[in-house]
Amino acid sequence: MAKKRKVETDSIRIQTPVSRQREHSVPLYMTSGFTFESAEHARALFANELEGNVYSRYSNPNTDEFIKKICTLEGAESGVATASGMAAIFVTLAGLLKQGDHILASRSLFGSSHQILSQVLPRWGISFTYADIHNTESWESLIQENTRMLFLETPSNPGLDLIDLAWAGKLAKAHNLIYAVDNCFATPCLQRPIEFGADIVQHSATKFIDGQGRAIGGVIAGREEFIEDLRFFARHTGPAMSPFNAWLFSKSLETLPVRMDRHCDNAEIIADFLGDHKKVNYVKYPFHKDHPQKSLARKQMKRGGGVVCFEIDGGYEKSKLFIDRIEMLSRSANLGDTRTIVTHPASTTHSKLSDEEREAVGITPGLIRIAVGLENSDDILLDIEQALSY
Repeated sequence: MAKKRKVETDSIRIQTPVSRQREHSVPLYMTSGFTFESAEHARALFANELEGNVYSRYSNPNTDEFIKKICTLEGAESGVATASGMAAIFVTLAGLLKQGDHILASRSLFGSSHQILSQVLPRWGISFTYADIHNTESWESLIQENTRMLFLETPSNPGLDLIDLAWAGKLAKAHNLIYAVDNCFATPCLQRPIEFGADIVQHSATKFIDGQGRAIGGVIAGREEFIEDLRFFARHTGPAMSPFNAWLFSKSLETLPVRMDRHCDNAEIIADFLGDHKKVNYVKYPFHKDHPQKSLARKQMKRGGGVVCFEIDGGYEKSKLFIDRIEMLSRSANLGDTRTIVTHPASTTHSKLSDEEREAVGITPGLIRIAVGLENSDDILLDIEQALSY
């Protein structure tokens, strides 16, 4: 039996079968539809008696390759590619839940995920309850008779709080809940939630998977029994990933392990610098010595990831001054780019939350999120240092 290949190899060597042209790099299949050999061939494809492509909203060689790579990296049985990361979140929730169902979710979620839970799903009679990640003993008491899903992200955006994936998996299994994890920050290179019991994993491919700020996309990977329902939902509601974006993402996966190593190397250096700075109240980074959950981080993550957050002493006014003084780094709401990005979550990505909701998840007026890029760490540090020298 052949030895199981390493993740770095699979991210490169999984490819759509070559055509008669014998291309070394998989070509771009920019076609909306596909032809049939005969009337019987068409009938069999639509009846799911044969595997094959019918229409690029359903499947395409480029999206198929991207999904296969992600599933291999995550250890998943099957997957669905979507037009954006938020489409992946929405498809997961709307495709598996029905009127009257209830979601137990970790309180620390991305701002748009919060909006789906609080503003969109209630229109269809789907309710939710937030669980405090710092009080996991309370979670079981929040499970209702109609609770159908446990939904969380770890590390959280932007506070980098962690949830014990194995513990959450046991909780979900004990109560027969679908266990869904947003794995965007860690990527499958650093964390594989399915190994800890997750049924579904979601990614914004826009972030580290693309890694270069070029394209929007999302992907869901998990158990086939759930993916089958999500595939049906996505096929008929239409949040399809374009073949071009799938081609970009699949090529990007070839360098993801290498890039994540550099992101982590740089992030560790930045976190150490900020942790000792007199104008910084605290720094949060999963593998940093001061992170209160550093032991858990080492239990379920290979490394700490490419995002660092810290609180500037002086609240919003000083944080705004810091951002305005930045020279080389980018001011943007995105993350996971080759370029280091600074963000003020309270006034941008999480601005739609109330003051109380932000306070509950540690998004203070002075909180800064740095998505650490691939530049030389000395140059990143120089810009941060001069921006803090007000």
